[in-house]
Order: sequence, then C-alpha cells, then structure tokens
Amino acid sequence: MSLTDILSAEAIENAVKDCQAPDSFSYKKFFQLCGLTQKTPQEVKDVFRILDDDNSGFIEESELKFFLQRFVPGARTLTEKETKSLISAADDDSDGRIGVEEFQTMVLS
Repeated sequence: MSLTDILSAEAIENAVKDCQAPDSFSYKKFFQLCGLTQKTPQEVKDVFRILDDDNSGFIEESELKFFLQRFVPGARTLTEKETKSLISAADDDSDGRIGVEEFQTMVLS
C-alpha cells in the first residue's frame, strides 16, 4: 500500500509545496491540504503504518525528520524545531514518540 492509495497525488503535492520553506510546516494545515483530515480512522491508521518506516508501531523523532519525504521523495527534511513541535503535539504519554492512537487523535481532532 502507498500513500496515493489513500490520498490524491495532487493533494499530497500541494501540501508539500505549501511548506517548502524551513520552519513553515504546520501539521494541522498539512493534514488538511493533503486530505488526511477527511479520511476514516482506519485510513488514518493505514497512513500511520506507511509513515512508521521501521514498523516499530511508533513514529520516532528520527522518522519524523523525514516526514515530508515519505509523502514526496526529494522533499525537504523537517527542521529540529518542526520535528519537536510535531512530537509534542501528538505525544500524549510523553514517551518521545507517536503511537498509532496518538497519530489518529492528532490528525482527526
């Protein structure tokens, strides 16, 4: 399964283009632009599984740095500030990583 099985390639492209400048990434705006906020809880879980590069059941800080590249190869990496902001937005149990339920809550809230 790929992201374009769930989200339109055009929407993904627009979302990544919107945050090309360093420190311009807003997860809320990104999830809206790529269409993820309109998906079912199961589809959001499927996207999580694609983003969980090492299949650990969590998205760690090292994976988040390359978050945009999971959507569009060649996209920029997230800055440290953006990465930490994304973790703190979703990490409800303060373990320094994002689980599937935390991701789903962040995307759909």
